[in-house]
Amino acid sequence: MSQVTATLEPSLIRTLSGIVGERAVITDPERLLVYESDGLTQYRYPPSAVVLPASVGELQRVIRTLHEADRPFVARGAGTGLSGGALAVDGAVVVTTTRMNRILEVDVENRRARAEPGAINAHLTTAAAPFGLYYAPDPSSQSACTLGGNVAENSGGPHCLKYGVTTRYVTGLTVVLPDGELLRLGGMGQETPGLDLVGLFVGSEGCFGVVAEIEVQLLPRPEGVRTLLALFDSLEEAATAVSRIIETGLLPAALEIMDQATIQAVEDSVFAAGIPRDAAAALVVEFDGIEVTLDAEMAAAREICQDSGAREVRTAAQAEEREALWKGRKKAFGAMGRIAPDLMVQDATVPRSRLPQVLARIGEIGRRYDLLVANVFHAGDGNLHPNLLFDRNDPDELRRVEEASREIMEVCIEAGGTITGEHGVGLDKRKYLPLVLSHSVLEAMGQVKAAFDPDGRCNPGKVLPDEYLISTKDPR
Repeated sequence: MSQVTATLEPSLIRTLSGIVGERAVITDPERLLVYESDGLTQYRYPPSAVVLPASVGELQRVIRTLHEADRPFVARGAGTGLSGGALAVDGAVVVTTTRMNRILEVDVENRRARAEPGAINAHLTTAAAPFGLYYAPDPSSQSACTLGGNVAENSGGPHCLKYGVTTRYVTGLTVVLPDGELLRLGGMGQETPGLDLVGLFVGSEGCFGVVAEIEVQLLPRPEGVRTLLALFDSLEEAATAVSRIIETGLLPAALEIMDQATIQAVEDSVFAAGIPRDAAAALVVEFDGIEVTLDAEMAAAREICQDSGAREVRTAAQAEEREALWKGRKKAFGAMGRIAPDLMVQDATVPRSRLPQVLARIGEIGRRYDLLVANVFHAGDGNLHPNLLFDRNDPDELRRVEEASREIMEVCIEAGGTITGEHGVGLDKRKYLPLVLSHSVLEAMGQVKAAFDPDGRCNPGKVLPDEYLISTKDPR
């Protein structure tokens, strides 16, 4: 679904180059190919240009220049998003924050940190580690994804079951609005009564402005960690074990499931974790906290897994074993590139109690459309990631993927779930939004969008269906 590259006026290119430098403005069509897609490669929109500011001041001047030139723009971090949320629809200019990658401060006394939007998620924990602290949100792409992208998508990760998603940790933001105005929200000593604008910006998918600086809460490292791997002969048995673990009152830090297709892809890759290839499902259970409680929690989880049909339960006794398990889990999406050239990652959330039935129906949909569906997901909070593997150069296969994706969304909604748990709506799911939100709610969202972006230039074509978008030219 590639589009024709739009062109940018030479005078505008000169102005932008004067702000960030000639090397930080990309207009060459071949170099623009890098930015035509994000992690969801089904959609491709070459930008008219890419601009890479290196400071808050440069970012502000770039956005103001684009505003004055009446050019749409989209903010982009590392491009690891999985909903088409950072694509240059309508010939937009991509404003990439990867040069703004500094961790500005680790405030040990207040357990907070300040960072620029292009800072890598995992680098923040590395910076905080000498002080016994870490940053809890851990997307699977944390070795590459940026904090600005995490804020835009309200990213989660395997450990969000216990620790929650990004919005729980963001305490302050500096943002550049679509007209170039700089706005400071929250932060140390700046919390004031009134609207929670920090909470509003987190998860807004880049539709309200561009994040220029982020303040986050850090946590102390847990005293101990225990990890087990349970192997099952059916995906449904593994899902049943997840529900039973939670209903007993246990609260693992993470509960993750990989199905056989995913296991085999991982074991065939450089991320092999030693998981038996013939297992239908692998369940990773991790507890952390005070040492004296962990062995009892592990014993209880082991018993539940065995009672649920696990054929084998292993304990990651050494840190190296635990790291190998998590590397295999977090690199699973990359490992699937060995199976097919393209991957449609779905992201829906259902009640934990409905996991076995929903997984069975997803399997049936895959068989009916003759598609390989690989499942790897955050089972603890019912956040499913059915991965449809295909070749986008095959029109018939692409059609079947799109039809199967819609059916999977409908199954999840029917089960009492919703269309996204952490990847966002972006371009991919905006057509599904009316299936889960009422007309009045969508209208209200359109009004909020218009309050920050009245001209509709900020990340066009994302989240809201066109009929709910309001602009200065719209009498509504």
